[in-house]
Amino acid sequence: MNSKIDFPLPTDLPRPTDDGAADHLKGMRLPNLSLPTTGGRTIQLEKLGAGRTVIYCYPMTGVPGTPLPEGWDLVPGARGCTPQACNFRDRHEELTQFGVAVYGLSTQSTEYQREMAERNHLPFEILSDSEFRSCDALRLPTFTMAGTRLLKRLTLIIKGGEIEHVFYPVFPSNESADRVIDWLKAHPLQD
Repeated sequence: MNSKIDFPLPTDLPRPTDDGAADHLKGMRLPNLSLPTTGGRTIQLEKLGAGRTVIYCYPMTGVPGTPLPEGWDLVPGARGCTPQACNFRDRHEELTQFGVAVYGLSTQSTEYQREMAERNHLPFEILSDSEFRSCDALRLPTFTMAGTRLLKRLTLIIKGGEIEHVFYPVFPSNESADRVIDWLKAHPLQD
């Protein structure tokens, strides 16, 4: 499967700009809290391990047959959550060759995300922060749409419990894993 073909993005999507809302993240330690996963586990963020972990954060995935909120495509960076997940799926084997663990993160419930993860055959788990615990602890950038608080799209590279690099804003979403791989190639782990 190829996420760029399976889930093409409209060419006229508004491009998000860097509003500085993620500037504080590089160098931060992950909070001492646990989040549920679509795999039925609970992950302790501060204990992700000494190697690298990629957590890509996104607003919300849609459900086939259910319309997205009105005006969704007009919000810069909102559209493209499923193409982003599928880009990480399609590049997952290459990411693991760098010794990287991959997780998605949204504020949707685990049950909601499990359907998307199964439907798209994701080989990694999605973390649910439906109570905004990691969002608030890390002061992750969010926005409100149709009365719902959602994450802005960003990607964190974490090493030894500390945020090593931040991709923000992420655009286009269906090339997110490609940019992470480019960065990993340019920044190999030192033994």
